[in-house]
Amino acid sequence: MPKQTKNPSHKPSHGEGASRPRKASSSKKAARAKSPVPKKANVNAGANNTSTVGAARPWRPGREKFLPVTRADMEVHGWDQCDFVYICGDAYVDHPSFGMAIITRVLEAHGYRVGIICQPDWRDPASIQVLGEPRLGFLASAGNMDSMVNHYSVTKHRRHTDAYTPGGVAGARPNHAVAVYGNLIRRVYKNTPLIIGGIEASLRRLAHYDYWSDKLKRSILLDSGADLLIYGMGEHAVVQIADALDAGLPVDQITYVDGTVYRTSGEGALDQVFDYELLPSWDELEADRLAYARSFNVQYRNMDPITAKRLVEPYPNGVYVVQNPPSAILTDAEMDEVYELPYARDWHPDYDAAGGVPAFSEVKFSISSNRGCFGECSFCALTFHQGRVLQTRSHDSIVREARELTRDPEFKGYINDVGGPTANFFRTACDKQLRHGVCQNRRCLWPTVCRNMVVDESGYTALLRDLRHLPGVKKVFVRSGIRFDYTMADASDEFLRELLQHHVSGQLRLAPEHVSDAVLSVMGKPSRSVYDAFCRRFDALNREYGLEQYVVPYLISSHPGSTMKEAVELACAVRDMGYMPEQVQDFYPTPSTMSTCMYYTGVDPRTMKPIYVAHDPHEKAMQRALIQYRKPENYKLVREALEKAGRQDLIGFDKKCLIKPYPPKASELTGDKGASRGAGGRSDNGGTSRGRG
Repeated sequence: MPKQTKNPSHKPSHGEGASRPRKASSSKKAARAKSPVPKKANVNAGANNTSTVGAARPWRPGREKFLPVTRADMEVHGWDQCDFVYICGDAYVDHPSFGMAIITRVLEAHGYRVGIICQPDWRDPASIQVLGEPRLGFLASAGNMDSMVNHYSVTKHRRHTDAYTPGGVAGARPNHAVAVYGNLIRRVYKNTPLIIGGIEASLRRLAHYDYWSDKLKRSILLDSGADLLIYGMGEHAVVQIADALDAGLPVDQITYVDGTVYRTSGEGALDQVFDYELLPSWDELEADRLAYARSFNVQYRNMDPITAKRLVEPYPNGVYVVQNPPSAILTDAEMDEVYELPYARDWHPDYDAAGGVPAFSEVKFSISSNRGCFGECSFCALTFHQGRVLQTRSHDSIVREARELTRDPEFKGYINDVGGPTANFFRTACDKQLRHGVCQNRRCLWPTVCRNMVVDESGYTALLRDLRHLPGVKKVFVRSGIRFDYTMADASDEFLRELLQHHVSGQLRLAPEHVSDAVLSVMGKPSRSVYDAFCRRFDALNREYGLEQYVVPYLISSHPGSTMKEAVELACAVRDMGYMPEQVQDFYPTPSTMSTCMYYTGVDPRTMKPIYVAHDPHEKAMQRALIQYRKPENYKLVREALEKAGRQDLIGFDKKCLIKPYPPKASELTGDKGASRGAGGRSDNGGTSRGRG
């Protein structure tokens, strides 16, 4: 059982924690326990008293339901010092869709006092001192997104909004937030342990290509000044680190925790590092891009908790960055415990005046059912962050959460999503993965479904059925995206039949991403024939049930492997669909994806064979314009692209032509003509979110 929290105003958490059971409370820590909170304490004390604003939502959780964000909050909880202070680039939303909420609640469940400082002013050292120096250490994260992806579009234009900031206001966090926060902490607290984590740190844990500066960058562990880096989801690792620090172990001796990266240096630095593989050095990586491709492939093959080795990356002056193997996956019971911790499930009351945090509205009535993904799309970072082994919550835990949603006064009967990286994955790809680990040189779904795959959507189907029958639930949507190749490999049509009858509202979004088999192969996506077969089956079932529903695609332009020839092929496929996609994603080289490695090195790191990459912004603009060729403002780019590809046959008046020989009238350039017909096309490949199909 988790150790009971020292804060008497909080109840013990349910069941066991996400990591190994905690030891009994030490006498030193027990002596620090404070008296219970007075019954009439002012729980709204703090920098911003929002009680009058909160009256508009009288049911919303008060600030006493959240972890402390001010000294006044600490006093209300009866604390004189935090064990950990968590610095985060996101606003404070206490919901399990936010990594900060999970880590802080897991620590709380294991008896630690955690304070939170969200979006501090990185230009002012006083902003990270508001809770004082923590007893055990600082935790720092950029938030739910890499700060550079949060700030910039694929064309490197600054975004004007930030969904993870109160009121959606941009500019509340710095570029490269983890490194900036780390150095800010180090300016004030030079010797206090500092542990970094979250998606930004996880994907930048070793040397990596940074698209925004167009160069290779060192491990963020070095640039941030941190002592330890937690990669992956972090529940196991953060508790083991906390226990070690609490036991008095110096942070530089905490080198044994799986799922962490640490720095070591000096003579004999690697004497105590066992079972490791030496990666190319920083000097080698800077000198030769192919060395980075080889290094990344080694990293990619060492992402399994059972089979992975330690990885050592040498830097100048005798410095080494050591990556321990990934943490063990969470069991179903541990997943349940993590998602059923006492979250307030709302944004902090301090944000009421700004209208709350926009990102929360997207997930408030959604349920996470799994994490990890064996789909392995090349452009998706999930494999590098969460791993290939699927981790799921139990059926009963998800149903319990749904019942809680129905009690929310703002619930209107619609569960917006039940899923994760891929909604219809609800069990491990095969039983072997849990005993022997994932295959290092084979993929589960590409080029075809592995013969050892256990394709079973019945558990997810039963879950959706039980959820939609709950009192108060009108409809349950599936918006996480599904892998249609997995569905097509299922011998039963039960899932697909129930999906289109009960969980689709006119449009089913999928992510085939392209139609050229050459490009799809590079992406790690199924061939076009699989997608076409799915569309035919989907259409046939809709006719059988008398429904008019469509598959809507999300497509990626200028992905590695896509020349102008493949881009034109995709445009012709869009023409044959009968409508223009509303959403097209130009390939975005985000940190530590297989596709980003291809973009930087010009080779597929798995084979070391050269691969075509569109780097020129103008060529990328042409490839994107081809997909949306009906837009009048794209005429010049489309014509130039067709001429460059030698496809003047697609310029004319024939029905197969994409554009006419003359440009549109000036009036058309400012109107909406040529816009998408919505769902009025035949079924097509697409996906609800990048990397989730």
